[in-house]
Amino acid sequence: MNAEQFSENGRKMVEYIRTYLEEIRERKVVHDVVPGYMQELLPSEAPMEPEDFSEIFKDIDNIIMPGVTHWHSPRFHGYFAAGNSYPSILGDMLSDAIGCIGFSWATSPACTELEVITTDWLGSMIGLPEDFLHRSPGRGGGVIQTTASETVLLCLLAARTRAVEKYRQIYSHLDEMEIMSKLVGYTSDQSNSSVGRSGLLGAVRMRKLEADTNFCLTGEILRAAMAEDKAKGLIPFFLCATLGTTGTCAFDKLDELGPICKENDMWLHIDAAYAGSAFVCPEFRHFMKGVEFADTFSINPHKWMLVNFDLSVMWIKDSSLLVDAFNVDPIYLRHENAGKGAPDYRHWQIPLGRRFRSLKLWFMLRSYGITGVQAYIRKHVSLAKEFEQLVLADSRFEVVADVVMGLVCFRLKGSNSLTEQLLQEILKDGRIYLIPAIVHNVYTLRLAICAERTNSDDIAFSFAVIKTCADAIMKDSKTPESTRQAITQQTRYVGLD
Repeated sequence: MNAEQFSENGRKMVEYIRTYLEEIRERKVVHDVVPGYMQELLPSEAPMEPEDFSEIFKDIDNIIMPGVTHWHSPRFHGYFAAGNSYPSILGDMLSDAIGCIGFSWATSPACTELEVITTDWLGSMIGLPEDFLHRSPGRGGGVIQTTASETVLLCLLAARTRAVEKYRQIYSHLDEMEIMSKLVGYTSDQSNSSVGRSGLLGAVRMRKLEADTNFCLTGEILRAAMAEDKAKGLIPFFLCATLGTTGTCAFDKLDELGPICKENDMWLHIDAAYAGSAFVCPEFRHFMKGVEFADTFSINPHKWMLVNFDLSVMWIKDSSLLVDAFNVDPIYLRHENAGKGAPDYRHWQIPLGRRFRSLKLWFMLRSYGITGVQAYIRKHVSLAKEFEQLVLADSRFEVVADVVMGLVCFRLKGSNSLTEQLLQEILKDGRIYLIPAIVHNVYTLRLAICAERTNSDDIAFSFAVIKTCADAIMKDSKTPESTRQAITQQTRYVGLD
């Protein structure tokens, strides 16, 4: 493809994307394909000779779109939002064209410096303390990671390194592996699945603590668990607290947990992957009370801030804890400006290579402004409240958790099996998409407001579908076994980044 052909096909692709997003409401939310469907549509070997791009373009609709779940549909209410906007898409296009691998300042200064500036902008927007920002006189700063999962693992590994170094001096008779075998980290049983997985990958105990009746982790719960573990000779070293849990969007009690971590020299990481974007609105910042005790804090703008995947931002108070833990500095990665006012981000992450992700964040922030992002968040919260009122107006339903962000957790009154049958009927109907959660042994449905284009009519439509499906199962509460088996995989609750 030459430059002229690129220009022509690029215009066609931009128009295709525009049409796709503007007309996405008309598409069926969930695919109808079965595993292996594409093998029947494509040859088993790559083409020997070049094909015209017009032929490739045709196969977007013929082969790709039939197997797509449309996450940006106003009727997709399954997982937490997948961010997107036209400015963000354009930023990714430019990033792909520049194609730099910005692991150090020298490899492309603009890549590093724009990231420093935009993470400071974002940290200030959500009300983080100054010592989390690059512009502070200390060692704080933000860095763009791929996902919150990667961030949790990174923080756990840095915390492990710090703890091992500390306790090798205290317990000189123990080697590194013996100390690691005594380390124990904590999180809520409502936290994202990535936290437990990080414990597995980091080869340390990760204890899930049962949350209170409001699905929150409290100081009392943490203190009791730590006392038990200390009595067994274990060493508490890490806590991952969540602001906006995956299941119910609950908020752990930071103002209770933070002082405990400080007293015990434990690393406190705050995972605010979804709800953290809402802190751009001052009325939600009370959920951050106690954030000053944190060592690290992360949000996913690619969830609820109009930035397409992947862009997760982590802030740290003392970046030397990352640099010292992960610094491998062969001669071919060194440069004469190292340490002169700009970070080499390869020391702040697990992989070496990194994309110019800050471009799409920069494009979005400048295109929407703080007021535009605030309006977007508030609209989603308002729509969630609309849905909550529809649920409460139907005596067959109940709301399971407080509705504070863009998520409503609800169920049919009665046994868990009744709500499970309702979800099966909704998925069989196919006009909207929901997923379940099980919280304190209660089977509940989650309706998340996800798409930028969702409006009140979409909320009314979604609840009308739910009511119709509820009517059907109330007439016959037994769902055929064949239907149950066909959708088993879709009804499993999965925590995402």
